[in-house]
Amino acid sequence: MANVFGVIKRPLVTEKGMTAKESSQTLCFEVDARSNKNEIRHAVEKAFKVKVEEVRTSTTAGKLRRRGKFSGYRADWKKAWVRLKTGQKMPEYSEI
Repeated sequence: MANVFGVIKRPLVTEKGMTAKESSQTLCFEVDARSNKNEIRHAVEKAFKVKVEEVRTSTTAGKLRRRGKFSGYRADWKKAWVRLKTGQKMPEYSEI
């Protein structure tokens, strides 16, 4: 994936994600399910102009949802926890 924003879909702004951002210099993103850790690392470094120390990923299975008598599954999605190197300025999500 050559495009930075083809890898990073959106930041996950949750209470747990904001606590990790403030305490352990970790950013949380929803990323493309086909991207690997190296692509995520390069995308974050290019978008925010920071150095990345570690990338952890998890794939979440889509939930069963119903609308009346019709049922279906939401799409599977991938989450990335990106820890920045010590001394890096913590970017705000509005800077991209």
